[in-house]
Amino acid sequence: MSIPQSMFDTSLQSTLNDLEAQRKVVYNLKVKSFSIIGGGILLIGIGAFLGTLILHFGIAGAVALLFGFISYSKADTSFNEYRHEFKQKVISTALKSIDQSLTFDYENGLREGEFIFSQLFKQKPDRYSSQDQVFGSAGKTRFSFSEVHAEYKTETRTKNGGRQEHWHTIFKGIVFYADFNKHFNGITVVRPKDFGSAIGAWFAEKIPLFSSSGDELVKLENPDFEKLFVTYSSDQVEARYILTPAMMERLCQLDSKSKYTISVSFIDNQMYIAFPLDKDYFEPPLYKSLLDQKSIGEDLDVIRFMYGIVQELDLNTRIWGKQ
Repeated sequence: MSIPQSMFDTSLQSTLNDLEAQRKVVYNLKVKSFSIIGGGILLIGIGAFLGTLILHFGIAGAVALLFGFISYSKADTSFNEYRHEFKQKVISTALKSIDQSLTFDYENGLREGEFIFSQLFKQKPDRYSSQDQVFGSAGKTRFSFSEVHAEYKTETRTKNGGRQEHWHTIFKGIVFYADFNKHFNGITVVRPKDFGSAIGAWFAEKIPLFSSSGDELVKLENPDFEKLFVTYSSDQVEARYILTPAMMERLCQLDSKSKYTISVSFIDNQMYIAFPLDKDYFEPPLYKSLLDQKSIGEDLDVIRFMYGIVQELDLNTRIWGKQ
């Protein structure tokens, strides 16, 4: 049961007014600390330039830097408190306005082991973080989604014989998963059809030895789906049973609403969907007014979009039973 929009607006507006006052305090602390640090650097620079007065200006600059960093530390603590209040009050209220079953855990997210288990991506992460996990139910279907940032590391040798680390993004965005109400015997993965995957799919079709992780390429009878995705499965029959014409059409429609091509997997009794994004959601603004509800509106749009996936993919239609 959803909370009436008018009740949500009244409750949220009062909270936003309080948090806007808190935001201004944090903003002023940040500006003050940056000004003091900048002044300290300037004093040290003047002292170095004048030469004979370097000691006096250097001491004054060092003192200014010390106070500046202390002020910055206080501003950072205040921002964390402001961020906590925003997520606990604003985002949680926004979730309840959509469906009262939705709960928000901003400190935790999708576990790294679960991310690897989903097999959405071939590369295993060397550095992983996830937060802002939302749990809920839409009809009979339980689901969850979290922000995820997964990276892998490479090293190159420098001219002096040392090593330099380089970090590369495997995935940055939101991973959604839902109960599919069927225990899958095999593993089916649907990935974006870029140039590399298209070449891999060609080899997998012509020479099965080159298929992904021993899984076989699945050829499906939907030209639009085949243009967007390449599909591998350890169980060809089950893959076609899952990816019905209706499901492929729905996945194409879902993909059209995402800025970047999605990835999908079906494992055990779960369906995983990865939505690449180029910004962080559910974060409070600092340098612009909280009363400008554009950013909050974007957060709400993401929540509604994720909540709507269950209906979009018709996951509440129970045509299978679990073993």
